[in-house]
Amino acid sequence: MRALGLLSATPAFAAVPELPPGSGTGKSVVILGAGIAGLTAGHELLKAGYGVTILEARDRIGGRVWSIRGGTRVEQEGRADQLCTFDQGLYMNAGAARLPTEHRGIFHYAREFKVPLEVMVNVNRSAAVDAGREIVPQRRAVNDMRGHIAELLAKSIDRGALDAELTATDKERLRSYLTDWGALRGDGSYRGSDRSGFARVPGGYADAGQELDPLTLEELMDHGTWGVPALFEETFDQQAPMFQPVGGMDRIAYAIYESLSDHVRLNTPVTGVRNASDGVTVMLESGAPVTADYCLCTLPGNYVARLDTDFSTTKKAALGNLFYAPSAKVAWQAPRFWEEQGIYGGLAWTEEPNTLVWYPSGDWNSPTGILMGAYSYDDRPAAVAFTHMTHAERFAISRDVIERIHPGKGALLARPLTVAWNETRFSGGVGCVWTDEQRQTAYPELCRPEGRTFFAGEHLSYVPFWQEGAILSGFEALKLLRARTAADRLAA
Repeated sequence: MRALGLLSATPAFAAVPELPPGSGTGKSVVILGAGIAGLTAGHELLKAGYGVTILEARDRIGGRVWSIRGGTRVEQEGRADQLCTFDQGLYMNAGAARLPTEHRGIFHYAREFKVPLEVMVNVNRSAAVDAGREIVPQRRAVNDMRGHIAELLAKSIDRGALDAELTATDKERLRSYLTDWGALRGDGSYRGSDRSGFARVPGGYADAGQELDPLTLEELMDHGTWGVPALFEETFDQQAPMFQPVGGMDRIAYAIYESLSDHVRLNTPVTGVRNASDGVTVMLESGAPVTADYCLCTLPGNYVARLDTDFSTTKKAALGNLFYAPSAKVAWQAPRFWEEQGIYGGLAWTEEPNTLVWYPSGDWNSPTGILMGAYSYDDRPAAVAFTHMTHAERFAISRDVIERIHPGKGALLARPLTVAWNETRFSGGVGCVWTDEQRQTAYPELCRPEGRTFFAGEHLSYVPFWQEGAILSGFEALKLLRARTAADRLAA
């Protein structure tokens, strides 16, 4: 099919840049940030013989890959600290929470470090769509909308509206496809389908069940949320199958960390960077400066903008105009009542400020689990406001939505925890949002090295917000660093 042009080839993984063993001998690199970009780059540099020091401001590694477990103290700027009290074995992925199979870089490191993975259920047609006035299973919203659209297209064909675009044969083929796609009747009408579920499910012997009456097109169009489930998994990096590391998203980061922990300094905030002709000096919040031949900065751009640097005015201007999106999550520990209702994984969508309810994948039918009662990340005003609410306000909205979707179960929610990345020190947001204009101006500037300082991070990729973007940008930085090292050796 690929040879005939009927199927596009799967993009090849941009393999780890070749850094010949020993090519870095005698050279040193200081890496700013022990997130996934800093850890993977540090791992590759060590294999090539470079001296590596990784400076991390937090008391943990991973950056925005943060799995919170019982006993963890959660600090948020301007808020009272929270202490996680989840039962042993339970966790909340406060940041990164899923792995698309097309993200070959992160899978490469999961394989290299033998991190076990499991399927993550990203879409569940049994989960609800909460549009305010009515709550329906996603299968009903998705299939009824598809049926109505198919009916409209079939009518257009039957009335000759597409005669200028289609041959008679093509009209017949498309009409046949629409009948199957939208579950249309012989006359081209949509009057419901078992794809949308049942008012009474079929049973044994003579019990044929009872199909649901279809939602009208007007009802569906009145609520934008009902269109989200049909479109969500069509996004390139949300398509099944999705995966997650067993035991928490941070398992990959910590597996890499174990291979180079002697080279990582935690609780070491950076305050400034100075380039010189023969090296780089990194100033710290406390303690003596760190010097190295080169520096790889993987810190978020909005944080770099606040450092004391000798970067060019062009570089500083590009850094100063970056926007990092706010985002907040709420997690609850609860008995797995959703599984008793046949919901195993997936997301329920709502028009409320918390955006969605995210059911856990894995440990099926265990007594308890962590229910993500909010992941507010979109640019709706209410969702943005959610990221600035008090903890109590977030908890109240989340509980109310869960109670509406699962009547009588809101009282079972316990031990809540919330994280807003816009209130998390050293992050200032969940990821960088680029405008088209910035991609043409500021973005190329920030990808360029500054003296002996190189840059990486999810923001310096076309895979923003993902671990994959951090890894691939690090690969690009390693290529530049390899070339610079070779040139410096020739010049010596």
